[in-house]
Amino acid sequence: MDELLDADGGLGPIVTKLEAWTEGLIRLTPNLISAVLLLLVLYVVARAFSYSVSRTLRYRGRPALANVGSALVRWSIMILALLLAATIVLPSLRPGDLLSGLGIGSVAIGFAFKDILQNLLSGILILLRQPFRVGDQIVVNGFEGTVEDIETRATYIKTYDGRRVVIPNSQIYTGTFTVNTAFDFRRSEYEVGIGASDDWDKAMQLMVEAAASTKGVLADPSPEAFPIGIDAYQNTIRLRWWTKPDRASVIHTQGRVILAAFKALNGAGIDMPYPTQVHLWHDQTEDTDGDRKRQREGWPAGRGDIPRSRFDAAKEASRENQSSRSD
Repeated sequence: MDELLDADGGLGPIVTKLEAWTEGLIRLTPNLISAVLLLLVLYVVARAFSYSVSRTLRYRGRPALANVGSALVRWSIMILALLLAATIVLPSLRPGDLLSGLGIGSVAIGFAFKDILQNLLSGILILLRQPFRVGDQIVVNGFEGTVEDIETRATYIKTYDGRRVVIPNSQIYTGTFTVNTAFDFRRSEYEVGIGASDDWDKAMQLMVEAAASTKGVLADPSPEAFPIGIDAYQNTIRLRWWTKPDRASVIHTQGRVILAAFKALNGAGIDMPYPTQVHLWHDQTEDTDGDRKRQREGWPAGRGDIPRSRFDAAKEASRENQSSRSD
């Protein structure tokens, strides 16, 4: 405080300082006006470029990229405008100093906001490469639903049960995901078992005709059925058909196809057997156990050749020994 007062305690130094600041402000006034005008001009330019980019991308059917691209263009021009305005207001500040400072600052910002910048870059790449779009149905990280929005940080998915899942873009771009609606058609399949004595060809023909006449099943590619196994209690046939790729079409059509195939097979008298098991109960302590030539599996073939149990064999041997001693 003493530095701002003269020897007599007057306010002369304060007045001198204020006069110096006022003179400096007056000298910088033209520069300030020029910087403000430059900011206004570049702001208008940024808005114009942003609108142009947004309109072009929306015209090409990429609304999500239009929002992000227009924002990036606008902010890039405004950052450049602020740097130019700073060099106008402070002539001693060189553009090289600003760029070097900006480089050091960007490194620090990169370390501090690594995850945010990673999600930002992943979001931009997703919007540019477009592996899926808004409205597509995808499966990612165990979540399945419809893509609501793609932002620079995360992708929003609405699940089929009416919930919203927010997934960071870096997890999507660096991971594995499935796009169910990437193509126009989607194949479904179902396995049906028929009786061992039923006619394969007739059953397959009935199943194909039932699927072809079902609402929602596409005629091209046409449905098909083929044998895939002779199993323990049934002969198994796999039925395939094609539908639209959205989940509603897949699920509802599958239900109609299964019902139609059942009615067709049941009406033709073709058996669709339930699992059958046979349980055999017998003594496993027979004297033939361990002898692969004599040991039985399951029920014996007849009454006369049923092997004795070890208990009975031991009793008979004991009686024979006692009889021999008595003799």
